[in-house]
Amino acid sequence: MTRIRRTTVAVAAAALLTFTGAATAHSATAAPSGGMSPHAACAYYSGRALTVYGDHGSHVSQAQCLLANWRYLPWSGVDGDFGTQTLAAVKKFQGAHGLTVDGEVGAHTWAKLYA
Repeated sequence: MTRIRRTTVAVAAAALLTFTGAATAHSATAAPSGGMSPHAACAYYSGRALTVYGDHGSHVSQAQCLLANWRYLPWSGVDGDFGTQTLAAVKKFQGAHGLTVDGEVGAHTWAKLYA
């Protein structure tokens, strides 16, 4: 592997994890000690199309990744399929953030997920 390629891989890998001082544990998964919560960067999809139960693809993976960052969905649930586990996580997230609890990831839910 060339030096440039190794550097690119190292930079890309480093970009996958970010840290935030806002440790919020909304599920059974507790935040690490020290008040810091590691969050993976979600880069599956950059749009905000309506995402609903039964959908599949990168837009679902993006919503799931954001839900996992907020600790409403376990990381094992980031699979690109909007099933019952994702539906329950979306509804729980919406209820906790003053949104209409409809289980659909629309404009307002996307905005809160990215906040």
